[in-house]
Amino acid sequence: MPLGRKYGAFLGFAFGFLSIFIYDLLTHFGSWTWIAAITYGLVGMASYLYFKKFNSSILNFAVFAFFATIFFDLITGVLFAPIFGQTILNALIMQIPFTALHLAGNIGFALTLSPLINKWLVSSQFFALKESSYPLGLKI
Repeated sequence: MPLGRKYGAFLGFAFGFLSIFIYDLLTHFGSWTWIAAITYGLVGMASYLYFKKFNSSILNFAVFAFFATIFFDLITGVLFAPIFGQTILNALIMQIPFTALHLAGNIGFALTLSPLINKWLVSSQFFALKESSYPLGLKI
């Protein structure tokens, strides 16, 4: 959310897409990778649009996390279920406990990590090096 909010729809999409794509590339790549990566990219893109309209408060991070999680789980866990041999109704019922846990985790992150990351991104110290942190005292 904070990256999409600060850097725009393209970077929001790229961060979301590449997060899933690279993780699956390193662990276990499959047909689901494309579905999850594109959907998560769309969530990143939506964060830009949402935070253009709403300020970046803790409450708004939590609200966005709620709706983004529902959207992500509906697409990846329910609507594409027939590709993997499940009915949509069966997938919907089986998705409920997973989505409940997914919501708890994502809202928890939205309440704690997103405000910290957002504060860091808007800080004047973002990617800034202090003079004392240069190796051997050299200035570049």
